[in-house]
Amino acid sequence: MLKAKDNRHRRPGRRNSVGEWAVTILLLLFGTTAIAQPFVIPTGSMEDTLLVGDHLIVDKLAYAPPDWLGKHLLPYEEPRHGDVIVFRYPGNIAETYVKRLIGMPGDRLKIIDNVVYRNGIRLNEPYVYHKFPPDAERDNFPGECCLPVRQPLALKLQKDMLAAHVANGELIVPPNAYFAMGDNRDNSEDSRFWGFVPRENLVGKPVFVYWSYNASTEDLSGNSAGSLVHHFVDVGTHFFTQTRWERTFRIIRGFPDSQLPDHPLPVNTGSANP
Repeated sequence: MLKAKDNRHRRPGRRNSVGEWAVTILLLLFGTTAIAQPFVIPTGSMEDTLLVGDHLIVDKLAYAPPDWLGKHLLPYEEPRHGDVIVFRYPGNIAETYVKRLIGMPGDRLKIIDNVVYRNGIRLNEPYVYHKFPPDAERDNFPGECCLPVRQPLALKLQKDMLAAHVANGELIVPPNAYFAMGDNRDNSEDSRFWGFVPRENLVGKPVFVYWSYNASTEDLSGNSAGSLVHHFVDVGTHFFTQTRWERTFRIIRGFPDSQLPDHPLPVNTGSANP
């Protein structure tokens, strides 16, 4: 586009690229400390953006309130639409989830036939994949209470959200909270099921994939000693053949509103076995 030639439009992109690589280098240098945390994707809720078995480095300082010195040295930022965020699951804060930020404080949201509308504007989301058949209850939101969810606390949070934050058929995101959804939209237990992500639950944002290994959800979740043993044996036996080498050091970027297409997109089914 012609506007891209204007320096006012080019500088933010350059700063963002420099900032991304600066954070990546810092995390590689200092490892898993207060500024970084390893995280593995155990489920397919973010496919095909993030795959089961992707091992990520998470920047824990990205959304942290900067101090007087740090704000001049590190690229702190506020959460934005389209960011991929890592957070403590409101239904059980011992668990950590990764989703995409769809709604910010004050946003009005509704979903009609699996299409998200924010503040009355249709979102044409190129990162979304639809791998399951349509489901009227799941694909239209907000609807009647309640979508099925595992934990009792999550069900309570869902009920509270629908009771207190719906007006004229739209969900209104309250202050200091976010609405998050998975990119694998038909197979994601997200804010539709357990409510908002409180600001204090944010852990950070993933920066890059440092290793991707084709493993099962059962092995990666490690819910039993047997699954852990099986995973270690599997890695020792198939490390070279099951590692997705093409994903190594892949940078993970958000998708800002400015990059959303202005026209509806065809349904993206992604890969059956990514």
